[in-house]
Amino acid sequence: MEKFVRQTMLYDFYGELLTKHQQQIFEAVVFNDIGYSEAAQQEGITRQGVHDLIRRCDQQLEHYEEKLHLVERFLAIRRHVEKLSRISQEAAGRRTMLDPDQVGELAEKIMEEL
Repeated sequence: MEKFVRQTMLYDFYGELLTKHQQQIFEAVVFNDIGYSEAAQQEGITRQGVHDLIRRCDQQLEHYEEKLHLVERFLAIRRHVEKLSRISQEAAGRRTMLDPDQVGELAEKIMEEL
C-alpha cells in the first residue's frame, strides 16, 4: 500500500490517540503538504523537530495497528463486501439467483472480522 494512503488510513483510525500538537503538525505536513521548514516556523520548533515528530507519529500509528488491527480488519471487510457486490452484479447480469452458499460464506467472513 502506498505510504500516503497507509498514513491516511492509520490516521483516520488512530489519529485521535495522538496529542493535539501531534495531530496539528501531522495534518499540516501529511495532509496539507506543508514542508517541514514551514511547519517548523508556524509551530516555533526546528525543522528537525518536525521531522522527528512525524516519524514518531508514524511509529505510534503503526504500533496501534499492530495491537488493534483495525485497518487490517476494515480492509478485509471491504474486500468481502466488494466480492459480494461483484457476485450480485454478475447474477443480475445473468438474471440468475445468487448462490446462497457463496453469499453465506462471505457473510460469515464479514462477521468474523467484526
